[in-house]
Amino acid sequence: MADPLDAFDRILASLHRAALDDAHWPATAALIDDACGAVGNVLAVGEGAGEDGRVHFTRCVYRGEPRKDMARLYFDVYYPHDEAMPRFLGRPVGQLVHIPDLYTKKELRTSTAYNEGHRRVHSRNGLVVRLDRPDDLRVGWAIGDPAASGGWESDQLRLIESVVPHVRQCVLVRQALAGAEALSAGLAGLLDNSRIGVLHLDREGRVLAANNPALAMLKRGHGLSDRDGFLRASLPADQSRLQSLLKRALPRLGNGPPSGGSMTIQRPMLRSGLQLHVHPVEPTQADFGARRVAALALVADPANRLRVNPARVSALLGLTPSEGRVAALLAEGRTVREIAAAAGFKESYVRFLLKQVYRKQGLSGQVALVQRVLSAYALVPR
Repeated sequence: MADPLDAFDRILASLHRAALDDAHWPATAALIDDACGAVGNVLAVGEGAGEDGRVHFTRCVYRGEPRKDMARLYFDVYYPHDEAMPRFLGRPVGQLVHIPDLYTKKELRTSTAYNEGHRRVHSRNGLVVRLDRPDDLRVGWAIGDPAASGGWESDQLRLIESVVPHVRQCVLVRQALAGAEALSAGLAGLLDNSRIGVLHLDREGRVLAANNPALAMLKRGHGLSDRDGFLRASLPADQSRLQSLLKRALPRLGNGPPSGGSMTIQRPMLRSGLQLHVHPVEPTQADFGARRVAALALVADPANRLRVNPARVSALLGLTPSEGRVAALLAEGRTVREIAAAAGFKESYVRFLLKQVYRKQGLSGQVALVQRVLSAYALVPR
């Protein structure tokens, strides 16, 4: 295995690229496999738990090659009946688990999911970790079998454990951009986005540029401002956390590679907080000054969600009023839990209605439904 420190730095830099552009994930996953000595890994993002859970998307890379077929095989055939899944969902976020430890002694002999499913996707001796957000979003990262015989070595496990929080941060940033329909927009393109606040920070933390939503948030000064050109939080506790986050994300000589982070900025006059993600940006060329973009700050305001008329959605897509309502709320970026609270439904009923909409529209998941709703609603190009 390569030098752990050098491998970690290269993985971190690659994760920074992958968070902003999905096209970089296969190369990042392959780099992780090579450094950690695994045959492959799978990133899965979904919502809900148990039999009601749905997988939004997966990224499966095996020996450096994307393998949608392997991910589809497991999630379509074995995932609904995998005895380990409830136990996995009960493990703490960030805790690396040896897949065999999720099964009883009897199940290790009799489980079809373990003995057939995990064998076919090369993960019977693999590792898995939850990277969930504190809402309905479920994120799982599975590392396949060790490439060498003899099981996992301690230095491999230490490297994987050190990478776990950075993979989670990569997913958080990726999901924030996906919610703003801004994946792969690039640094300059993000400044044109109107659905999420975007700020470019130099290596000292000064604001170099901001898009219109970010400027509006800073001007209001509810929770976040840019006093003297630097980001400031209204509350002292948030200000301390913000400065720690920026210190980690901005390059400093002798401090090791920068790393991203996320936090909630409280707003004293409002019930909802701002979701802030600070993400390092690699220089495209050698620079000798401070006035380049060194970090990207993404600020999401839950109060400024897109509003979609459910009656219009029902009419455009041929849905019942209840189906149109949950489809419209989903397109606004709400989770199942938030849809249930807003509509006065049980979460199980919301999931039932969404399944009905998927069937009527011939779709397979939430991402495809959101795209269909927004396209029909004339909010995005067809």
